[in-house]
Amino acid sequence: METELDGELTGEVVVVGGGVIGLTTAVVLAERGRRVRLWTREPVERTTSVVAGGLWWPYRIEPVALAQAWALRSLDVYEELAARPEETGVRMSEGVLGETTPDEVGAWASARLPGLRAATAGEYAGVGLWARLPLVDMSAHLPWLRRRLVAAGGTVEDRAVSDLAEADAPVVVNCTGLGARDLVPDPSVRPVRGQLVVVENPGIHDWLVSADAGSGETTYFLPQPGRLLLGGTAEEDAWSTEPDPAVAEAIVRRCAALRPEIAGARVLAHRVGLRPARDAVRLERAVLPDGRRLVHNYGHGGAGVTVAWGCAEEAARLAS
Repeated sequence: METELDGELTGEVVVVGGGVIGLTTAVVLAERGRRVRLWTREPVERTTSVVAGGLWWPYRIEPVALAQAWALRSLDVYEELAARPEETGVRMSEGVLGETTPDEVGAWASARLPGLRAATAGEYAGVGLWARLPLVDMSAHLPWLRRRLVAAGGTVEDRAVSDLAEADAPVVVNCTGLGARDLVPDPSVRPVRGQLVVVENPGIHDWLVSADAGSGETTYFLPQPGRLLLGGTAEEDAWSTEPDPAVAEAIVRRCAALRPEIAGARVLAHRVGLRPARDAVRLERAVLPDGRRLVHNYGHGGAGVTVAWGCAEEAARLAS
């Protein structure tokens, strides 16, 4: 029987949580030579992450300086993965960040994002930025991450836990997102409900994100292979995962106001996800009651895809 000392020598780690944060963290650890077991309550195709629109952009995440560093590291990785979009689900895509100016995004964006410029009147009726950003098809990317983890020697187990101490390894990495509210427990983790409408793509190739400062609503459409994702909502402390027909109608109406051809697009699906929001990401080392090492990596809100690789590398460092 393997002892805890044996586990320490072989670098065994249990990562709890199978969304994009947990999978990416598990991949980084496994590819650095650790023996990784990923425990996920839901199959990866049914996690909150699969509902994500998948556009890379720092969104509703603190602390800002660290999030920027994590995001830029992730951008490096996504740019590499975009060379194989059919395999990885990642591609570079052009579009408009509405109600955004170069001064608002900061010098880092202009320095790191070639081609970033003010949108023309033909591209957007208001003030906006034209950008070329990673757009991730989560339905393809999450299974690809799982395959990459297994190829690196990791294993994936569908397993729900009621206590992080159940994880039987010298090092445990907590990537449970909203689940951390009860598991840690950390009542500062709260849901921000997001609802999407999936429609047939009527021929739209560029994405668009438009924010209404008055209402707090964000309207967006994101072209993914074979479909167009329409959004969205950001309802604080809302727990319902059932689509609201009235909200769906409003989403389609707002998107059609920007691109009229969306109005007649056939609806394929309705999706709801609960973003795991926190005042600041918790990415730090701790200990379990029995003294084993615990690394927390949760609270990424709506920016999990954007910071996944940067946070995974930091979590791997803390786990060493």
